Amino acid sequence: MCGIAGVFNSPYASQFAFLQIYSLQHRGQESVGISSSDRGRIRTVKRGGRVLEAIRQEDLDFLRGNSAIAHVRYSTAGDSGARNAQPIVRETSLGEVAVVHNGNIVNYLPLRKELEEKGVTFEHSSDTELFLTLLETSEGFLPEEVRIHERDRRILPRLLYVLSRLEGAYSFLMLWEDKLIAGRDPFGFRPLCIGRKNKTMLFASESCAFDILEAEFWREVRPGEILVVDGGGIRSYLPFRGRKKAMCVFEFVYFSRPDSFLFGEWTYRVRKEFGRQLAREDDVGADVVIPVPDSGVVPALGYAEERKLPFEMGLIRNHYVGRSFIEPTQELRNLRVLMKLSPNRAVLRNRKVVVIDDSLVRGTTSRRIVSMLRRAGAKEIHMRIASPPVVGPCFYGIDTPTREELIANRMSLGEIEEFIGVDSLRYLSLEGLRGCLSGSDNFCDACFSNEYPTSLENVAIERKR
Repeated sequence: MCGIAGVFNSPYASQFAFLQIYSLQHRGQESVGISSSDRGRIRTVKRGGRVLEAIRQEDLDFLRGNSAIAHVRYSTAGDSGARNAQPIVRETSLGEVAVVHNGNIVNYLPLRKELEEKGVTFEHSSDTELFLTLLETSEGFLPEEVRIHERDRRILPRLLYVLSRLEGAYSFLMLWEDKLIAGRDPFGFRPLCIGRKNKTMLFASESCAFDILEAEFWREVRPGEILVVDGGGIRSYLPFRGRKKAMCVFEFVYFSRPDSFLFGEWTYRVRKEFGRQLAREDDVGADVVIPVPDSGVVPALGYAEERKLPFEMGLIRNHYVGRSFIEPTQELRNLRVLMKLSPNRAVLRNRKVVVIDDSLVRGTTSRRIVSMLRRAGAKEIHMRIASPPVVGPCFYGIDTPTREELIANRMSLGEIEEFIGVDSLRYLSLEGLRGCLSGSDNFCDACFSNEYPTSLENVAIERKR
């Protein structure tokens, strides 16, 4: 899971991209990068770390030009750290091209092997590099029904060939010459929004990245849509029709910010409804409802309102510590939980507590949280999860690559209760989750249902994503 942002037609393009990607920091904390285009010359700065630590004022001064793309990374494909930081830039026969990408290409390994056998050299271990290596080797592809504008004839047939070869999830932004190109896979797995600020066009994984610029949300990039923006305006192409949508429901469960609009919905509204539905399916006796901050806060509000129970902050978060789920190793996740959360004894002592969390994936975080609550004096602890059990690994951009890591595949409900140390554990039902969504047939919930929208024949399960 990553965050991407783009700016076209602004003398402050790199500064705007910096502010946008800072708003998307919750989507990745391992590395950050920005590329700008100055009359077709691409300048790039990328480093490991978070936005405010990695990008300095002198970097923004260096990144001249009126277009820019930016990226924050949570490594689900390739090695973590600065080596695979994006944007990835390559000199091609078309000139310099820079690309950022959110998602996972599930047929990465067979495509890479095919290209290497043809003598193509890879510089990274990230699947994002496929966009540029395939672009360089492409002879072009043009569906009969697609009519291309004269301005786009050099690059678009080759880009359509690239996209026709890729399977899986991608929302991407690309800089080439005087153009900014945006695209989304036909399933629409990962979000990509469009905003406007006067004559400046903006792109971002979530709409919250427009608010920081006081910009206007316009619309979302449609599943399967390619947009080309240059001095001649914005042109839309829909070359891959007929695919069933499969937008990632886990964006609503955990990843997106609650103030973001994506997939045609406000995250806050959907997340709160998850909590309300969870409450409708539950009758446990309790004194107080507490969330696991931050992503458990909104469903806990919905749960408490529906059950007419007091809502309290029983866990206090240190906001100078990042998100534990998106740490690349279990050891770092464990340490991050202890650094991030502290029990609030004023709320917990001698009380029956309902704890609301967004999801339960591996169980190790919940176990540590429950231990904290016990030590703080909670009389009873009832864990309630505002999503169904995670039973299927995600191959489209979330770090659950093997079934063995998923506690719901290894243990019964009673065994999980014993492992994490709670008096009871309940999940939101799959039917309940689907009922909270407008058009639930348009969402991918494979992590909860084991019903995958794409073929998994070529998926590299063992690859570090």
